Amino acid sequence: MILTLTVNPAVDHNVSVDRLVFDDRAYILATGDAAGGRGINASRVLHAYGAKTHALLLSGGKNGEKLERLLQGAGFPFDAVPIAHEIRTNLTISDQQGLTAKLNELGPPISEEELERLEAAVEKRMARAQWLMLCGSIPPTVAADFYRKLIVKARAKGVQTLLDTDGDALLYGIEAGPTVVTPNQQEAERLLNRALITRAQFFDAAERMKGLGAESVFLSLGSRGAVGADATHLFEVLPPRIDALSPIGAGDAAAAAFVWARTKKKDFADAVRWGVAAGTASARLPGTTFASLAQTKEIYRQTEVRQMPRPASHG
Repeated sequence: MILTLTVNPAVDHNVSVDRLVFDDRAYILATGDAAGGRGINASRVLHAYGAKTHALLLSGGKNGEKLERLLQGAGFPFDAVPIAHEIRTNLTISDQQGLTAKLNELGPPISEEELERLEAAVEKRMARAQWLMLCGSIPPTVAADFYRKLIVKARAKGVQTLLDTDGDALLYGIEAGPTVVTPNQQEAERLLNRALITRAQFFDAAERMKGLGAESVFLSLGSRGAVGADATHLFEVLPPRIDALSPIGAGDAAAAAFVWARTKKKDFADAVRWGVAAGTASARLPGTTFASLAQTKEIYRQTEVRQMPRPASHG
């Protein structure tokens, strides 16, 4: 079973407009609400692929009630740990040319007691899990080492971990030795405090993140594919050119497809290839829509893995 954790879920309010422009009017074509959060999105993709998944999340206020109602029809089981404060509303605006603006709230205050209940729920479900996916931001009042503590506990239980986050939560979490870390380019730049522009810099960044503690690295580069690094291999995965409609959620699809592939006994490079295929296939779809397994397979066949020689070790 694949366990996903969303500490900072949201009700995603999605707005489609004819065009996204400044200093002029645009017309709203459609609106809708969805249960949002990286872990929830990952569970949605895993369930669509036929994998057994269980989502853990925090829930509070009227937004929490709405989130849980939205999740009732998702098809996979979830545990919502209650909190006193209202969970977030995030706003996504997409136009017909593929431009997207995403505006996220920071998240509610979480008490120590609420966090302890969440940790207890994770530990309980971990007993039957093969993977624990730690997904998304953490609210401002949660200690930056929260994911690190869970990675340590998972390692002790023999549960593999995927870390998909940003900022200090990524910095502390990566030191605990997650099985794989899956930053996008911007998250990697913030972690390493440097711009990543060239292929050589992407490969170097993957190696440096391994040096910080991750067992393996899946560095997502959007339309340029990804760079992967594990104990023995350094490689890039090149996707086909597509007309991207919305990149929102593509990273969540990529992380989910990677873990799905690993549970199917695919090797690390092939799992990254599946991840790139899922992210690319999802980016072709409007709004926060995720590609089916059939759509992902179509792109998978068009992706290419190129192995790279290992650079000299960083001293």
